[in-house]
Amino acid sequence: MPGRFITFEGIDGAGKSSHIEPLAQWLRARGHSVVVTREPGGTPLAEMLRELLLHRSMDAMTEALIVFAARRDHLRQSIEPALAAGTTVLCDRFTDATFAYQGGGRGFAHTVLDHLEAWVQQGRQPDLTLWFDLPPEVAARRRAAARPADRFESEDAEFFQRVRAGYEARRMADPTRFTVLNAAASPSEVWQDLVSVVEGRGW
Repeated sequence: MPGRFITFEGIDGAGKSSHIEPLAQWLRARGHSVVVTREPGGTPLAEMLRELLLHRSMDAMTEALIVFAARRDHLRQSIEPALAAGTTVLCDRFTDATFAYQGGGRGFAHTVLDHLEAWVQQGRQPDLTLWFDLPPEVAARRRAAARPADRFESEDAEFFQRVRAGYEARRMADPTRFTVLNAAASPSEVWQDLVSVVEGRGW
């Protein structure tokens, strides 16, 4: 059977990255073959594009085109072959992030993003999206304590409010795919909620 595609979403500092590897280990302990990957990135070409995106100045259209170019290579070289082989793919960000950051944060036209999504993904969507929802001001404090900021993490609170609204719009458009996790809770509480969601899917 084809593998399952699970994506982790949320604004920078929400804690999604700290839960992705524990979930991979949890699934492997139950007999699943699991690949952990990320976007932008996941292939040598996509990782090169990631570096440009995070550290070079550019407009919103250029950002969107780079993200979808990286996604196309990631899908063809990594995600689709893994799913076809029956492997579960856990991906740190996917297209919801593009609609949230470039669409919501930057205000780039959703109609163009819709076309790019259709062309690049050919209908591929995650089976489950875990949205680690967190107030932007809390996320900002976490980021400041954790690492130097990249080009996106340096944006102001209003930008991240728009990003959060972008995620909410995506959730409302596809509520059966999304599960919202309260990322302001303790890590152990978030983990328990995450496991309950996956177990509830029978996985």
